[in-house]
Amino acid sequence: MLDFFTIFSKGGLVLWCFQGGSDRDEGMMGAAGTPILTAPLLQERGGNNSFTHEALTLKYKLDNQFELVFVVGFQKILTLTYVDKLIDDVHKEFRDKYRNEFQQKGALGLLNGTFDFKDDFMRLLRDAEESSKVRAPTVMKTFEQSLKSQKTVKCMIETRGEKPKEKVKNKKNKGSKKDGTEAVAAPSKASAGDKQLSAAGEKEELTKDEILQKNREEFFRRHMKAGEKSRSPKPDAQKEKGKKPRVWDLGNSNAKVLDYSNSATNGSAEACPVEEFDPDMALGDKNREPGRLYDLEYESDDEAEEEKVVQNPSKASVKKGGLGGMFGMLKGLVGSKSLTREDMDPVLEKMKDHLIAKNVAAEIAVQLCESVAKKLEGKVMGTFTTVTSTVKQALQEALVQILQPQRRVDVLRDVMDAQRHRRPYVVTFCGVNGVGKSTNLAKISFWLIENGFSVLIAACDTFRAGAVEQLRTHTRRLNALHPPESHGGRTMVQLYEKGYGKDAAGIAMEAISYARNQGFDVVLVDTAGRMQDNAPLMTALAKLIAVNAPDLVLFVGEALVGNEAVDQLVKFNKALADHSMAQTPRLIDGIVLTKFDTIDDKVGAAISMTYITSKPIVFVGTGQTYCDLRSLNAKAVVAALMKA
Repeated sequence: MLDFFTIFSKGGLVLWCFQGGSDRDEGMMGAAGTPILTAPLLQERGGNNSFTHEALTLKYKLDNQFELVFVVGFQKILTLTYVDKLIDDVHKEFRDKYRNEFQQKGALGLLNGTFDFKDDFMRLLRDAEESSKVRAPTVMKTFEQSLKSQKTVKCMIETRGEKPKEKVKNKKNKGSKKDGTEAVAAPSKASAGDKQLSAAGEKEELTKDEILQKNREEFFRRHMKAGEKSRSPKPDAQKEKGKKPRVWDLGNSNAKVLDYSNSATNGSAEACPVEEFDPDMALGDKNREPGRLYDLEYESDDEAEEEKVVQNPSKASVKKGGLGGMFGMLKGLVGSKSLTREDMDPVLEKMKDHLIAKNVAAEIAVQLCESVAKKLEGKVMGTFTTVTSTVKQALQEALVQILQPQRRVDVLRDVMDAQRHRRPYVVTFCGVNGVGKSTNLAKISFWLIENGFSVLIAACDTFRAGAVEQLRTHTRRLNALHPPESHGGRTMVQLYEKGYGKDAAGIAMEAISYARNQGFDVVLVDTAGRMQDNAPLMTALAKLIAVNAPDLVLFVGEALVGNEAVDQLVKFNKALADHSMAQTPRLIDGIVLTKFDTIDDKVGAAISMTYITSKPIVFVGTGQTYCDLRSLNAKAVVAALMKA
């Protein structure tokens, strides 16, 4: 049973609606179902015509010529086989009935028109339901209809000597086809008696000299095998199993040296003395505005490229004639017909290959092109526009829409809101190994300090060697750039660490409590890198997030990855959902895209990450200095992506 069927314009104006279980026929009844589809339509996810919202399954169909959307909704536990047929029939019937009104009045026809479509819809609904009942269920074949019944008992009986002969015969045929000569090959897994028979047959065909040579080779082969066995080491002389830790000559095997459990400083200013170094090297740009997060920039060519008209190669003879070539060019340019899938397929194939070459995941590139095709199919082209330019423009708009987030993450505003509630704002960083979590955490710390917020860094990477020392070095440098004397005697950044081998969730909890007592504004939690397939480490990460409930969970990913970006984000979100004990598990809230300065114009990872998660890219790392932190500029990324 259907819950509703709605017809509305792409502008959101409901034209007609059918409500399940109601006899009314009102347009505004479907207004509640319209916002549900904003996610797949506005985010350019039209490649799939099905969408799930809570307990409902929605299927929709786009009419690009008249800018209409047809939506049907039903309970997702139901399996309604007639829904696809119903939505196609309603689309065709509604278009044919009100075509003249749409063409003559345009937008005014939608505003002032009255659409009495209830009787037609009920007729189509009955026809669709009856057509699903007419189909007889598939019946299992009887034994007489199967291939097995055609076999006789005699052909299924196998004697001992027949099977090897069949194999030899088959191998003869294969050898004759490949080499053109008849060769006899004995099966590798034959019985001892069969081997003797085949050997005897071969000896009869061979001459005496050949037999003698063959026996000599077999004798030497056996002798060499016996010699190798005699030289094999005795089991008593084998090495002992198991690994032993290596002790270096200049090293210290005492593990207590690396244990900071008894440290009472917890990253205070005394534990992190001021380090002398060149501040210009750490800051990079001298003319920057302190505390400002600049947009990502991309220098594109200003020269406009000429759009080439794609002609059908089968009609190459028409181009030879002067008048025919001019007429064909005008016909290709002037918008005289609506776009079909056949017109767009060659262009979309090139666009898909271009996106994959720009490091967009192959799966995402296919879905994007499918979404653009459904968006443009049936749409009338403008005057003097080509298919290539139309498809390219639609793809650019789709990419910009994907990169613009549903929910904008404003970290500074959220930190000030946490200040009003007298609690620290907690950010957790997670990601795979070697993507730059600690380095970009230090960049974000510098940006927060320049905006006047004090930062506590929680060293929760208790696994990687040197992780705590790396954060301690960053803390010293940040304190050198912003000494307490410049902030009224207040230390702006401190490190909270407990050494190695400890529980990361417990250290994060202690750090948050310490920040609350000491009046820190922000807590940045650094976690160990882990692969998305490592279940124990993903469970530990889910525990850390569930126990401490951070305000923001950032996934740190590098811009160098292609298809791997989709796998990482999907499995990270799935692991956080599976291993969380809460009813509404905490997933990734945003993305930090690192190493963006190493990819030139291959910026496809940004598209893949935002498309698969619908989460914004909050920060972009573009270099090695503390000032190399940018906010994402969607238009700049799309310009780099569409560059030839």
